[in-house]
Amino acid sequence: MKPLLVLLSVFSVLLFATKIFRGNYDFASSGRIAMSVMLVFTAVAHFTFTKGMTMMLPDFIPYKTTVVYLTGIIEIVAAVGLFIPSLRIVTAWLLIAFFLLILPANIFAAINHIDYQKGTSDGNGLTYLWFRIPLQILFIVWTYLSAIKG
Repeated sequence: MKPLLVLLSVFSVLLFATKIFRGNYDFASSGRIAMSVMLVFTAVAHFTFTKGMTMMLPDFIPYKTTVVYLTGIIEIVAAVGLFIPSLRIVTAWLLIAFFLLILPANIFAAINHIDYQKGTSDGNGLTYLWFRIPLQILFIVWTYLSAIKG
């Protein structure tokens, strides 16, 4: 829920700021910046809630802590890549692939009731997926519209 609030809040502020200062709405640029801020926000969780994030990964995945740190770094690199015009489109496609690749971890976490912030197994469970799967779809569409099509 918090990443969605960050994404929408930053987008709204930037959208109205571009209208005020440039005279028109810049949906694509506002969308890319909002996605970048959201990615940095979620990347921080990889470093502050590492224990809970490792619990989101199935047992067959080795080096869980390294994977969590690596995915946090990937999010930061993607946030930067969305600002570089020559890398924007490839970054966006890789980010879409990343969103698809992390979905199974979210499904695993929901099935096992993982609360990544507390690092416990008493999370929301499957009801979390009713929010998370549409959220992943939103992130994918948002990235496509603001960085590839926009």
